[in-house]
Amino acid sequence: MKAQRAYKFRLYPDKCQETLFHKTFGCCRFVYNRLLADKREMYEKTGKTRRLTPAMYKKDYPWLKEVDSLALANVQLHLEAAYNRFLKDKKTGYPKYKSKHRSRKSYTTNVVNEIIRLEEGRLRLPKAGFVKIRQHRPVPEGYVLKSVTISMDGSGRYYASLLYEYPARESQAAGRSAEEMDILGIDFAMRGMAVFSDGERAGYPMYYRKAQEKLSREQRKLSHCRKGSRGYEKQRRRVAKCHEKVRDQRRDYLHKLTRRIADRYDAVSVEDIDMRAMSRSLHFGKSVMDDSFGMFRTMLRYKLEEQGKELVRVDRFFPSSKMCSRCGNVKKELRLDERIYHCGCGNCMDRDINAAVNIREEGRRLLKAS
Repeated sequence: MKAQRAYKFRLYPDKCQETLFHKTFGCCRFVYNRLLADKREMYEKTGKTRRLTPAMYKKDYPWLKEVDSLALANVQLHLEAAYNRFLKDKKTGYPKYKSKHRSRKSYTTNVVNEIIRLEEGRLRLPKAGFVKIRQHRPVPEGYVLKSVTISMDGSGRYYASLLYEYPARESQAAGRSAEEMDILGIDFAMRGMAVFSDGERAGYPMYYRKAQEKLSREQRKLSHCRKGSRGYEKQRRRVAKCHEKVRDQRRDYLHKLTRRIADRYDAVSVEDIDMRAMSRSLHFGKSVMDDSFGMFRTMLRYKLEEQGKELVRVDRFFPSSKMCSRCGNVKKELRLDERIYHCGCGNCMDRDINAAVNIREEGRRLLKAS
């Protein structure tokens, strides 16, 4: 059985390579919009759609030949995937046209005949040649490169996301009882992101809240600039850098935290909370989105799976907060301002730690059942 993992590295292209990247971004956007427009027009006229390819447009638009053909082929696959999602679930919405200013600037190319190679400090790309890259971590032996995605963020930095395929490890839970496994229970907390069953707290520093004053000042300056001017573009990049610094700080913190947990425990049990729904209720939006508990679970899941370990999701309606972790009694009512859990059996402990212990034991029970 095969598994996949992506490694993201910073790129440092020269002026000619930057120009080629921007040409490729534009060509991919153009082909996507033309394919979408022709599909829609064909369906309105005949009630049917047929498979269209980017090669059909190269005769009328010869400048499409200047960029990587596999990048254009992937555009077609992305549009087909968007159509399939729409046909399966109408709530996802009909595919939309890509905008020059608002859409993400990226393209994906595939490895064919080893034309793409990662060497020491350089990445070989079709049409672009060797591009300087900062490989901050080694790729394990036995990993096979499948595709590369080139992207540019709002402040003008370039990145390469390399997708590798590798043999998946077998689950370490096979042949072991749940009692033998060292399991960690994690409960979501509005302040500090998470509380662990061992009594520790994540203590997330709330990077967005700390940068909010500076970000508001820079956005206010941007609102006073004339749109399209050079000053507007310079200020827009300053705002983008503020957002990207918060994003980088958050991801760095979450990567380090999830790595420590994945290396330390055999399995992790977390509550399956709908973070999107929570962010829309009781004015919790900024705090919930800044915590990034959903991103934390995603990172933790793939880091555990790489080592053959498991992430157990406990049902969101499981009464982890109302249940006593010592005797199992469930309270009918528990107010939000009750931060200490008191039970008739004599148990008196922090409410969040009590919930994390209950989540850990429920995860152990689910592992036994499976």
